[in-house]
Amino acid sequence: MHPAHRWERDKQTQPQEGKNTRQHCKKHMAQQRSKRYRASAEKRDDKKVYPLAEAIAALKAMPPTKFDQTVTLAFRLGVDPKQSDQMVRGTCPLPHGSGKQVRVLVFAEGAAAEAARAAGAEFVGYKDMIDKCVGGFQDFDVAVATPGAMAEVRKLGKVLGPRGLMPNPKTGTVTEDTAKAVREVKAGRVEFKLDKNANIAVPVGKFSFDVQKLVENGSAVIDAVIKARPATAKGRFVDNITLSATMTPGVTVDAAQFLKLA
Repeated sequence: MHPAHRWERDKQTQPQEGKNTRQHCKKHMAQQRSKRYRASAEKRDDKKVYPLAEAIAALKAMPPTKFDQTVTLAFRLGVDPKQSDQMVRGTCPLPHGSGKQVRVLVFAEGAAAEAARAAGAEFVGYKDMIDKCVGGFQDFDVAVATPGAMAEVRKLGKVLGPRGLMPNPKTGTVTEDTAKAVREVKAGRVEFKLDKNANIAVPVGKFSFDVQKLVENGSAVIDAVIKARPATAKGRFVDNITLSATMTPGVTVDAAQFLKLA
């Protein structure tokens, strides 16, 4: 066969081969999913956009697991995460808590340290706690600090930063009122922050929560994220919201009702 003819034949078959390969991969991935996951996928219409309450009901209809899964709302936002003035972050108190036992570390001295202990903080200290963190201590979920302690705590940037644990005034974790901060965190206040791909994921409770509790928690989170819209954000702010649990496929949530109220 003439080389030119062979090249033309190969060029014509490559797209079809590529398409067949992609289809095979998708089929293989579907086969690899667990029976529970496939059964869960059948409980929802992946082309439908659900009102929040219906999305939660669809999620709750999926087969349960042996552990109490965390239910999460994932947002795809229409902002540029590379622009510092388009950062989206904040906190949201969950009306019914997160269902998770939150371990709190407080960097404080004196009365602020005593108040934090009385409020239920698991770990309280100042330079001793800083040294402990430098040594690799990670058995906590939230870190709180007084403004006076931050001069030293900032030096833990490389330790706490990658885990999203650096205290920050914007999230209420740099404060003189350590007792209030500890109580709010333990009552179910969640933090959210835009990642490098313009996504935010926020836990809204446990699979065992009833539908109404998840609706109220989820509504609070959606409202908080929408209200955190930067002034510099242009066009559509919320591109997509997906509800899922730890071991389930996602259900697309309709944000329209929340955007109308914003």
